[in-house]
Amino acid sequence: MKSFALIATAAMGLEAVVADEVRRLGYECQVENGKVTFEGDELAICRANLWLRTADRVKLKVGEFKATTFEELFEQTKALPWADYLPVNANFPVIGKSVKSTLFSVPDCQAIVKKAVVESLKERYHVSWFEETGPLYRIEVALHKDTATLTIDTSGAGLHKRGYRARQGEAPLKETLAAGLVQLTNWTPDRPFVDPFCGSGTIPIEAALIGQNIAPGFNRDFVSEQWGWIGEKTWERAREEAEDLANYDQPLDISGFDIDHRMVEIAKTNAMEAGFADLVSFKQMQVKDFRTRKEYGVIVGNPPYGERLGERREVEAMYRDMGKTFSALDTWSIYILTAHKEFEKHYGKKATKRRKLFNGFIETHYYQYWGPRPPKEKTNGQ
Repeated sequence: MKSFALIATAAMGLEAVVADEVRRLGYECQVENGKVTFEGDELAICRANLWLRTADRVKLKVGEFKATTFEELFEQTKALPWADYLPVNANFPVIGKSVKSTLFSVPDCQAIVKKAVVESLKERYHVSWFEETGPLYRIEVALHKDTATLTIDTSGAGLHKRGYRARQGEAPLKETLAAGLVQLTNWTPDRPFVDPFCGSGTIPIEAALIGQNIAPGFNRDFVSEQWGWIGEKTWERAREEAEDLANYDQPLDISGFDIDHRMVEIAKTNAMEAGFADLVSFKQMQVKDFRTRKEYGVIVGNPPYGERLGERREVEAMYRDMGKTFSALDTWSIYILTAHKEFEKHYGKKATKRRKLFNGFIETHYYQYWGPRPPKEKTNGQ
């Protein structure tokens, strides 16, 4: 099988988590801002799309070069082996972006790349017109400090679209970020897991997928499934591997609570779509009413941030309630994502560790309060 240069794009702050996932798939990788690069064959394209929980999408890098003039962009794009990837009937729209580059007009760059790809394909296929009625190959020209990177998107819809979210609330957390929040904790599937601000259920559902080692892309389609040079058999092999690795017998203790009964119903619907109706429980509850006798559990929450002035005092009071309630959970580990700069002051305790993450375009911090490690017999599920 041929080897390709692949790029897993990532939200700022999640690159190291994506890199860990890529390495767990067996590929060496390099971490850069907003992306993780690695080499792999056709099977790697399938596996990366199926398994990467925290990446935004997987792109195939066709080429990279310096370009400060439109002529350089045209000639070097044309010289790339486009016909190795694009069949004669390929539908190949071009999107673009430019940051700190001499060639700053994105529409012009897109038009030039499109023309160059057409000229390259003409030489291979000996035709003068391309109908573009076949499979989709979305090309991107990304210019950064005068370096042009040409990629083809292998994912289609972003990887956060798992296929289980039937309904959502006003400000849903992306599934990729939710998975990242879970993976940045010390949780293991034999420990209790609670989300006290569950909204539409994304964090508990992602925890369940992780707990049973279910590939997050298992129930969706990818644009590269239509690409002849990857082939159905390669995709079948990747899906069979995912099925074999899933641990559907792993018992889980995962709960989600929310103050809004409508969100609880939405969360139940989404859990049912994901196949976890009997495994993940949801209930209407205020955070200050949470009590448990269970030990060594993990709480992951994305509470309201109080960004609107009228909400700030209410939210700060809720953070104080949360601090008092959680102070009784002396064996638990607690992880809270918020954009509120004074969270620790209101919560009443300094975090063990803080990590900067972006929830969409909102800069947030992930406040981590590490509890003690469970004794050996606890980690064995006894």
